Amino acid sequence: EVQLVESGGGLVQAGGSLRLSCTTSGFTFDDYTIGWFRQAPGKEREGVSCFSTDGGRNRMYYPDSVKGRFTISRDNTKNMAFLQMDSLKPEDTAVYYCAADSLPCNSYFATYEYDYWGQGTQVTVSS
Repeated sequence: EVQLVESGGGLVQAGGSLRLSCTTSGFTFDDYTIGWFRQAPGKEREGVSCFSTDGGRNRMYYPDSVKGRFTISRDNTKNMAFLQMDSLKPEDTAVYYCAADSLPCNSYFATYEYDYWGQGTQVTVSS
């Protein structure tokens, strides 16, 4: 059974930091792109980062809204991925999801490409 479980969400003040974790099982972690997405109330789900290794080359993408503030990483020995979020803003408030995609990471963050999803973790940034 495939599982992705996010943790590390919570309430933080603007300017603060959080580190999200994604613990996975049930699929060959090394072969999959890991993406992080978020969804705020009333808004569409949007991608905030992805990381894949393709032919020995690491690919990572971030949208402009989080570039320079968010950092994705992964530990293939533990089948885990992480999202370090710094300089958080109230507009970062959302449910954050990790997801796995059998295709290489790209800047389109198309949700339909991702095969597996976690249940999400709430991040709330107060002003």
